[in-house]
Amino acid sequence: MTDKEAIELVHQRAWVGQKPGLDRIRRLLGRLGDPHTRLKFVHIAGSNGKGSTAAMLASVLTAAGLKTGLYTSPHLWQFNERFQVDGAPIPGEDLAEIAAQVLEAAEDETEFELMTAIGMVYFLRAGCDLVVLETGLGGRLDSTNVISAPEAAVITHIGLEHTELLGDTVEKIAAEKAGIIKPGCDAVLYRQSREAEAAVERACGVVNVPLARTAPAEPVSSGLEGQSFTYRGKGPYRIPLLGEYQVHNAAVVLETVNVLRRRGWDIPEEALVQGLEQAHWPGRLELVRRGPDVILDGGHNPQCMEALARALGELYPGKKLIFLTGVLADKDYPAMMGEILPLAKEFYTITPDSERAMPAAELAAYLEGRGAKATPCGSVREGLELALVFLPPEDVVCVTGSLYMIGEVRHLLGLC
Repeated sequence: MTDKEAIELVHQRAWVGQKPGLDRIRRLLGRLGDPHTRLKFVHIAGSNGKGSTAAMLASVLTAAGLKTGLYTSPHLWQFNERFQVDGAPIPGEDLAEIAAQVLEAAEDETEFELMTAIGMVYFLRAGCDLVVLETGLGGRLDSTNVISAPEAAVITHIGLEHTELLGDTVEKIAAEKAGIIKPGCDAVLYRQSREAEAAVERACGVVNVPLARTAPAEPVSSGLEGQSFTYRGKGPYRIPLLGEYQVHNAAVVLETVNVLRRRGWDIPEEALVQGLEQAHWPGRLELVRRGPDVILDGGHNPQCMEALARALGELYPGKKLIFLTGVLADKDYPAMMGEILPLAKEFYTITPDSERAMPAAELAAYLEGRGAKATPCGSVREGLELALVFLPPEDVVCVTGSLYMIGEVRHLLGLC
């Protein structure tokens, strides 16, 4: 079996007819020898920022000399990106072999449960000292929550998302995310709304887990090359990631490192500085071309788009931008588009590669109804070519709306 054949078999599994829960993943991992029980984890849940936080933390741990696993979703271009060790995706031959092993042991598991099992087997085989594990959906019933107490349970920013599964208030969603907090771990919380914080505090109180909250970071400098800041009187620290919110995510990393140090992990200050400076998280406010500038951002909910609009306003004050965008029909696209409409010179719309996608023509018609100039495109390639054609070097193009198209744009631009 090749890696492509294995990936296709994994993708054929679906949630249809399956209830959320941990029984299936427990049984599957049991048949595989319970690899997760021989690994140590930092577990990360949240609505926004968990991928960036995971990537920065993994970079720091690798810089500290720890063999570090990183499990994230979704991937941008290649399935292998979901499973990384010290920044390198799983090799195709390893993916094929491990996926075949997992599929042979599988019964009625879902796609994400199979992926989680593949990750656990791979990280154990690779001899990881610590695995940074990002939840897929929620926390309490997410298949990654099959692990016992992690070294740290990290909660990033929480907003309204997947309300049909997680609850219809921020407090209810926060309680679901806080389901990753278990007796014996430490917890770290991104400072945020009182409703979300109260839910996490209650979860920590029930299992007697200490909770570390982030403090405000003090900005030192910011621009298209990155930003620097001080934190709790230390620094300055520099990150190449753009957007003020990434400084807040970096503060979560700093608090998590402090927790890990208290638990006996050797993470020197110079490794912390180096790891943050070298962190890379593609497709999230990523500047990939200059003159004209092209920025890629996988924002796919109103909170993400609000943060994107604020960041673009800071990076390009007073400037109107060209947006290449596509959305999934089940997203709150009126709120999402409402955030970037004031910044737009014009829109080019595409249909993301998903059965849940809103047709490009439908999105263009909606935007025109809001008073914008919008042109529907037949493909991502066509949209990118139209958005960039005849542009003077001072213009800016932002590609956003769905992670499903960011990977293809990066591929078309020769980045992967």
